Amino acid sequence: MRIGIVILPDQRWSDSRRRWRQADEWGFDHAWTYDHLGWRDLVDGPWFDSVTTLTAAATVTSRIRLGTLVASPNFRHPAAFARQVTALDDVSGGRLLLGLGAGGIGFDSAVLGGETLPPRQRVDRFAEFTELLDLILREDGTTWRGKWFTAVDARSNPGCVQTPRVPFVVAANGPRSMRLVARFGQGWVTTGSTVDDLESWWHGVAEAAARMDGALATAGRDPGTLDRYLSLDSAPVFSLRSAEFFADQVGRAAALGFTDVVTHWPRASSWYAGDEAVLADVATRLLPELRRA
Repeated sequence: MRIGIVILPDQRWSDSRRRWRQADEWGFDHAWTYDHLGWRDLVDGPWFDSVTTLTAAATVTSRIRLGTLVASPNFRHPAAFARQVTALDDVSGGRLLLGLGAGGIGFDSAVLGGETLPPRQRVDRFAEFTELLDLILREDGTTWRGKWFTAVDARSNPGCVQTPRVPFVVAANGPRSMRLVARFGQGWVTTGSTVDDLESWWHGVAEAAARMDGALATAGRDPGTLDRYLSLDSAPVFSLRSAEFFADQVGRAAALGFTDVVTHWPRASSWYAGDEAVLADVATRLLPELRRA
């Protein structure tokens, strides 16, 4: 079991730097930040760009993998984003994990003044986004004319440090997105279902894992070739409520076949409110044992 942590981009770098460095020193396997122009009710507070934040994080860390959780076509174009991805993989020395998702509704989908798409169209756009981004990162000089995106001789030279490109960790809960995982993903990340009861949430996670198994089987893909990430804090109870609770949640994820879990750095209030002392306890006392789970 690999264990990762999300550090929201809601602090100035002078304050946030120590969190990224600490996550690296504690031995977390991966660290992520949200790729949004603004997120939920935090849109009215401080918020910083994900690619710039991860680039800065790459300069103060040495081993931890770094990722977006998740980048989406809400405000990304594959041709421009490919250049950022290539640069970030280079600066980090090949430590980038690229989390990708269809994009939801809210600030990101409205701030540019465009239409807020219904779910089916968002998945249609995501499918084209993922296929085109994959193509540009693999081949230098891509021309594409699709329904959602156009590219003319898009370049990615010299290419990613990781070959044939950076790993895609694709967010999916429904069948169409899961087919994208089977086709393009080196990893799959799920948030489970939106429910108020913890046991119901775990039931939904188990069902999603079974659907992912089915999608891989239909695609003829070996399930052992896919890393499986679970965002623990999509549950109705914060995973770092206590060290013991966190260990229990990691064990439940492992029992369902997940290879990776992700928690969040505790915040003082609102989303992911918690005590940093619990995080420190998990990291210093339990992390080595949990990684062997």
